[in-house]
Amino acid sequence: SHNRMVLGQRRVEEKSNEITAIPELLTLLVLKGCIVTIDAIGCQTEIAAQIVEQEADYVLAVKGNQGTLHEDIADLFAGFEEHQFQAVDYDYHKTVNKDHGRIEIRECWVVTRPDYIAYLRRHQAWPQLTSLVKIVSERRINGQTTVKIRYFIASFSRSAQHFLQLCRDHWHIENQLHWVLDVAFRQDHNRVHKDHAPENLAVMQHIALNLLKQEKTARIGVKAKRLKAGWDNAYLLKVLAG
Repeated sequence: SHNRMVLGQRRVEEKSNEITAIPELLTLLVLKGCIVTIDAIGCQTEIAAQIVEQEADYVLAVKGNQGTLHEDIADLFAGFEEHQFQAVDYDYHKTVNKDHGRIEIRECWVVTRPDYIAYLRRHQAWPQLTSLVKIVSERRINGQTTVKIRYFIASFSRSAQHFLQLCRDHWHIENQLHWVLDVAFRQDHNRVHKDHAPENLAVMQHIALNLLKQEKTARIGVKAKRLKAGWDNAYLLKVLAG
C-alpha cells in the first residue's frame, strides 16, 4: 500500500470465491517480514496458517463467517465497556479528521493478554493469535451520522495507533486502486468476457496503473495521465521507462 503497486493477481474460478484464490496468490508473493491485511472473506484458519508459514504476520477482518469468533470478540469488548475498561490491560487511540464539511472520528482498542485471547472458544485454531482489535468509525456529513464497528485479529502486538493506521492503509487500496481502476480505466463498464480476455486485460491495466502511479513529473490524476500519454509520445516513453 505504501508503494501503491499491484504485486499480483489470481483469477477466481467460476462457481468459486476468493477463499480458494487467496492461498494461490499468497504463494506467488515473497511475504517474509510483511504484514498481510485481508477482508473478512479471508478470515480462515488455513489462510492465517499459510501467512505465518511464509514468515509474515496477518491482520484479518472478522465478521459472522467464522462461527463463534465474531460473537466472542464482540462479547469480550462489550464486557470491557460495561466496566469502562477498569482493570483492563489495553491500548487506545483516537483520530479526528475534518475535510470538505465532513468529520471522521476513528477509535481503536487493542488487547493482547493471553487470558483475553483464551476467552475465544476456538482461539487455539488461529496460529500465533496475539491481538484482538476493535475499531469504531463515525462519519458526520450534512447533519447525518453513521457509525461502523469492526473487529480484527492479528498475529502480532502493536499499539492501537499502529493498528488504526494499518486498517486505514488497507482501505486506501479500495480508494486508490479499485476506485481508480473504475474511474480512470472504466473497469466496471468493461464488456470483455470471452475466454482469458478479462484476466489478461486486468493484468495489463494493473501494469499500466503501476507505471502511471510511479510517474511523478506530471502533477495530474491517473485519468489525465492516460490522456497525456495518448497525446504525447515523449511522455508515453517516460511513463513506460518508469
